[in-house]
Amino acid sequence: MKRIAERFAERSYDFIVVGGGMSGVCAAIEAARSGAKTALVHARPVLGGNASSEIRVHISGADHGMEKPDFAESGLLYELMLENKARNEHFSYSIWDMILFEAAKNTENLTVYYNTVLYDCETEGDRITAALCVQETTEMRYRLTAPLFADCTGNGTLGYYAGAEYRQGSESKAETGEIDAPEAGNNERMGNTIFFRARNMGHPVKFTPPSFAKKYTEHDLRFRMHCANHKVDYSSCKDPEKNEQCGGVSARGVDYGYFWIELMGDKDDIITDYENIRDELVASLYGVWDHIKNGGDHGAENHELEWVGMLPGTRESRRLMGDYILNETDILDNRIFEDAVAYGGWCVDLHCPHGLLDTDIMPSGDCRFYDGVYTIPYRSYYSKNISNLFMAGRNISATKLGMCSTRIIGCCAVGGQAVGAAAALCTKYACDPRGLTPHVPELQQLLLRRDCFIPGFKNEDVLDLARTATFTASSAKAGCEPAKVIDGISRRLGDDAHGWVSDGIREGGEVLAMAFDSKKTLSELALTFESDFNYPIRVTMAPKRQEQQRPGVPAELVKDYDIVFKNGGEVVKTIEVRDNHQRHCVHKFESTECDSVEFCIYSTNGAENITIFEVRAY
Repeated sequence: MKRIAERFAERSYDFIVVGGGMSGVCAAIEAARSGAKTALVHARPVLGGNASSEIRVHISGADHGMEKPDFAESGLLYELMLENKARNEHFSYSIWDMILFEAAKNTENLTVYYNTVLYDCETEGDRITAALCVQETTEMRYRLTAPLFADCTGNGTLGYYAGAEYRQGSESKAETGEIDAPEAGNNERMGNTIFFRARNMGHPVKFTPPSFAKKYTEHDLRFRMHCANHKVDYSSCKDPEKNEQCGGVSARGVDYGYFWIELMGDKDDIITDYENIRDELVASLYGVWDHIKNGGDHGAENHELEWVGMLPGTRESRRLMGDYILNETDILDNRIFEDAVAYGGWCVDLHCPHGLLDTDIMPSGDCRFYDGVYTIPYRSYYSKNISNLFMAGRNISATKLGMCSTRIIGCCAVGGQAVGAAAALCTKYACDPRGLTPHVPELQQLLLRRDCFIPGFKNEDVLDLARTATFTASSAKAGCEPAKVIDGISRRLGDDAHGWVSDGIREGGEVLAMAFDSKKTLSELALTFESDFNYPIRVTMAPKRQEQQRPGVPAELVKDYDIVFKNGGEVVKTIEVRDNHQRHCVHKFESTECDSVEFCIYSTNGAENITIFEVRAY
């Protein structure tokens, strides 16, 4: 008993996040930055979940593979990816792990428990009172208490232990009215996947498969693109046009593969079957590679396996029910909810239920495409029956078809940031998640202030003094006048730049000036710059996705600038910034009295014009 006592600790927080994928990372960092004492409990040694070096799924989102670039996610996710872009030119997943590790480590009010598994929780009535965890590396057991919790586990593990209402599988068409719902509900789930990375060695490389590898023929893989010279006969599929759009097209070569090495197992519970699925996936992957290397000419004679993921990435398991269940109709109708706090734009991406076993159909042939984006209501981010439980990630309150879009990592991450901001406001108002409902407008404005995007909403922050100022500039392109920096929208949408764009950059720089009608006391300024969402910046193993990117930081980002505070024409303070590589730059400083501020922009990272989408002053 003494040994156990030496390895037990009890700690208290304002907010506890369980699960350190991108939704959990964003929830925890946002809550801590907003003043809540936060703990992040993560079962793995690195953050990022499916986006980490352990699984290596690249971060996709509402831009839908750059088909809708105006709607790329910004906020904390984009901040992290820009930091990575500035320091990780050659797509190293180890560097990406470091970026996330550093961001968490440098966040005040945040404690991260790595290699720490939630094994149970304590409840009183409809509330979680404690998370019970064990840290495998130190043999420490923790009892972590807080008034607020967030389940970002993907599987809904905390909610499950607490008795939260949840669903698995598909709802029927009669229940949801969704156009693509099955006539009868079922327990079919999208499967788990493991990836590999191969490299060309410049000379023939032999591959001897392990004894457990499965055997595949070209006929078995005829609907799964697995080399550069493989062609799919889409005319033989049930929906040729739809299948050509989404059936296996992420695999154009043998360097990086493949999302379709996917299995859901044969048990009723995909979670309890995880280890068996992993074993089958490993056998399948090495079988696919054996076929590529030894089953005919696939352009892989000189290739060898560089890395094989041994931790399957999960698409679907439990969905925790909230006060609203997002559905496919909401998505296809581009619904704007009054209590919207996040959004998505990925297709309704329904994979075949049995993965590689479904050899007669496309692996991802039931995609429902649509124009535009949809919003996700705050009511889908907290539990219906556990009063102090938030959720973020693929386990939010949605139907199966709703989840087929919201499960994408970018969507999970912006939802996580919304949950983190909501938790901080719950701490401020001493309320549970449902009790924050009257304050959702404040939550929306807080998220916009953090550079998040919520379609249909704009900056209406009464505390933002920039909205009362007059703006002038040394030059401006037509339709991109200085006053655009306070039109409430901080990105390009269609033909409207929603920002000031200079007419070139003069020698000595360009100036954007903000003038007040009376003296103001400022302690914070925020600038949002152009970075051009038409170019992705994510870490990825896919050669096709790497080729879409430009080296280094986005050329459009402002690089060097000064912020000059004046009072009665006299300079009272100057802030100098050099080598900036972020889109959203927040400057906090000692309270300063002034009646005008000049933003003196000297250079970008390569663009010929300067673009500032938004200026905020507090």
